[in-house]
Amino acid sequence: MNILILCTGNSCRSQIAEGYLKHFAKEHANVYSAGIETHGVNPRAIATMQEDGIDISKHTSNHVDEYTSIDFDYMITVCDHAKENCPYFPTQAQKFHYNFPDPAKAQGTEEEIMAQFREVREMIKNYAQNFVATYVKKD
Repeated sequence: MNILILCTGNSCRSQIAEGYLKHFAKEHANVYSAGIETHGVNPRAIATMQEDGIDISKHTSNHVDEYTSIDFDYMITVCDHAKENCPYFPTQAQKFHYNFPDPAKAQGTEEEIMAQFREVREMIKNYAQNFVATYVKKD
């Protein structure tokens, strides 16, 4: 089973989602994330995931065009911008969409910004756990 998570820049939300989907699905799914642009993996996304015991520091920021040869079962867009602006992507995948807030746009002190990253991380963690329980693992 192949799952693609799509976001605008493949730096925060899609990287967090990839980390959690891989964590919860384990060997039951191949999980990829991509953007309609590539912005690099956000250091705060890496830090907030490390707080929850998941290492995404080796993830790369990938463009959706890199995955046109993969036959995806599921495609999840995690922001409205990607859903509305994704170039044509040939897939028979079942599509899902959830517009998570963008923690990269957070403002304030470092602690306030990290608090927003943690809040979004928890939203994505819950989504990923439910997604895997519903669509991936049939234990």
